[in-house]
Amino acid sequence: MATSDEVPFSALGSVLQGNIHVLAEGRHHDPFSFLGCHPIDECEHDKHKKCGWRLTAWLPTAQKAAVHGIGLKRVSGTDLFICCITDKQKLALPEHFSVSWTEADGSQHEMVSPYSFAHHLGELDLHLFSEGRHWELYKVLGAHVKTIDGIKGVQFAVWAPAAERVSVVGDFNGWNGLRHPMRVNGCSGVWELFIPGLHANDLYKFEIRNRLSGHVFTKTDPYAQAMEMRPATGCKVYESSYQWQDKFWQQQLADFDWQHKPISIYEVHLGSWQRGDNGEFLNYKELAHRLVEYVKWMGFTHIELLPVSEHPLDASWGYQTTGYFAPTSRFGTPDEFRYFVDYCHQNHIGVFLDWVPAHFPKDEFALGRFDGSALYEHEDHRRGEHQDWGTYIFNYGRNEVSNFLISNALFWLKEMHIDGLRVDAVASMLYLDYSRNEGEWLPNEHGGRENLEAIDFLRLLNEEVHAQCPGTVVMAEESTSWPMVSRPTWMGGLGFSMKWNMGWMNDTLDYFAKDSIYRPYHHNQLTFSQMYAYSENFVLPLSHDEVVHLKGSLINKMPGDHWQKAANVRLLLAYQALNPGKKLLFMGSEFAQWEEWNEAQSLNWAVSEHPLHRGIQLSLKALNELYVNHSALHQRDFDHEGFNWIDCHDFQQSILSFARFSDNQIMVCVFNFTPVPRENYRIGLPSSGSYQEVFNSDSEWFGGSNIGNGGGLVSEDKPWMNQPCSVELKLPPLAAIALLFQG
Repeated sequence: MATSDEVPFSALGSVLQGNIHVLAEGRHHDPFSFLGCHPIDECEHDKHKKCGWRLTAWLPTAQKAAVHGIGLKRVSGTDLFICCITDKQKLALPEHFSVSWTEADGSQHEMVSPYSFAHHLGELDLHLFSEGRHWELYKVLGAHVKTIDGIKGVQFAVWAPAAERVSVVGDFNGWNGLRHPMRVNGCSGVWELFIPGLHANDLYKFEIRNRLSGHVFTKTDPYAQAMEMRPATGCKVYESSYQWQDKFWQQQLADFDWQHKPISIYEVHLGSWQRGDNGEFLNYKELAHRLVEYVKWMGFTHIELLPVSEHPLDASWGYQTTGYFAPTSRFGTPDEFRYFVDYCHQNHIGVFLDWVPAHFPKDEFALGRFDGSALYEHEDHRRGEHQDWGTYIFNYGRNEVSNFLISNALFWLKEMHIDGLRVDAVASMLYLDYSRNEGEWLPNEHGGRENLEAIDFLRLLNEEVHAQCPGTVVMAEESTSWPMVSRPTWMGGLGFSMKWNMGWMNDTLDYFAKDSIYRPYHHNQLTFSQMYAYSENFVLPLSHDEVVHLKGSLINKMPGDHWQKAANVRLLLAYQALNPGKKLLFMGSEFAQWEEWNEAQSLNWAVSEHPLHRGIQLSLKALNELYVNHSALHQRDFDHEGFNWIDCHDFQQSILSFARFSDNQIMVCVFNFTPVPRENYRIGLPSSGSYQEVFNSDSEWFGGSNIGNGGGLVSEDKPWMNQPCSVELKLPPLAAIALLFQG
């Protein structure tokens, strides 16, 4: 029975009763049509009262409530508070009125009603999103601090078309999904709500009720720009206040002629490069200062970060992303990450980022089955799941999903000032039968194995990135013979800037793992890559994947005693640096740590103090300086006219020699892949004159035996190996030398 402070439920009209039922059950798709202030013909619970408006507020924890001094009555047996007012009373209320209430513990609260604000998502936003071409979608969806009609709060929006109801939940409402239900915007599937009084750093998630099953669950915001430290999974409202200081760098980037400039990349996992004295993570600022100082000293031009987007499992290295727009909180805030990038740029170091559009994990709180349906992934597991990785595959043919990913790429480039992306696992995106047996995959509409939707997505991604962010580099990790990966889309290519040369990496490492006595029989592993070296714009990687569990560290792959292992590593690094292609090396390999990489601990920096390991480090430092400062080694990386074999046939002695060319420079490179020094070894030279030995990996400074050519040589007028002149060299054991033509 209703008290004097209550309105009997039975006194209400059927429409109002129905709304209350749906709201109480958490099924209301448009609470704005019911909550707040609405015109009425007559008071439904008091037929004798003259009024023109109804005030309603849904307050599950309140004992009593009022609107600007006008008392509200609870509808008996419900959490709805109601009052009918006259036109005159309505005129006295502000457009956005406040609701005050008292809870059972006596605490008092007041908040502007969220249900008096208009839609913030316009028709153009929704139209572009449905077409998959809203490139700044991260500014519209998600959580954003805003001031609307002079009232400050947070605007929330999320795409969940299979939801019957979506609510914002957080500390501010006791994580009660009935407190702040959102409204759906037409048939777009986008739900929105502006909640006055919320602030940056407030925690939130979305509570979703699926339309078909009625199942209720909570999800993190796909567009959240900050998240809690794992294992917590809450999203944080984030408002950046960072002031960038890299204007000069950004201006240069727009004109970055990456095809003809040196790119030497240091691949880094931030959680294990270095740690604090007690094994704790360093923060972004500490990492910026330590890492930039080291990278500059070593002579690298760029850093490439393993994924820093939020992820719950450290052991995934960041490749199982749950927060695509949120830099991981392991190392600090998003603005502290901005500081990291900014500091790199101020010190003339570029920053590339590993980016993972190929798959996402099945964690219940994240993207998987987001609204109770296969929203971001394919419904059919033959298209929608990676069997090897236990993850979902994005549905690239769905406009909104493609838009999510491309806007994410642009977010990192525009908002975080990232200089380029390395796109992970491209091969798994291109082939429908990737790592699948017969009967485990579905062919495309033409009966083929090519993923046509993924191909269209990658082309659109590269077109937009290059159009909107000039100078940006987009690299593909693609391990198959798919043609024209790094050719423009208008030529029929995928549009990437560059492609990792996995064939070069696999052949080279396999060759180096062999004892020198067997190397003559595998000489083609060194020469074969030149057969296809200019079919793509290649990066030569020695990446993290080659030094992880059961694969052995770089130095442990090498044959021989400790000295020979170290000499082989120096030779390998020289072979990479002097060959055509941009360079990438994973951290720890530059000083040849013995242990395989372990993401749970810091690199073993102590080993870098050992003379042989220090020598490897110094040899790479010298190689980076040589590569950056000599145009012959980088200007024509992707042009066959920048390379010429001198002798690729001396398999019996395991010796290779070639020349590198730029517009005004010649560099001759010679490699001895055996531990036997070679006296009076004759090689042909492309031009007559003097040559300076500008690099020798056998130098005593690097821990070598110091066999060399006294710094310089003069050619003889003796044709050799189809070259107009030649010279006799001393070739050190397991070593490379570089000779710069002086004229």
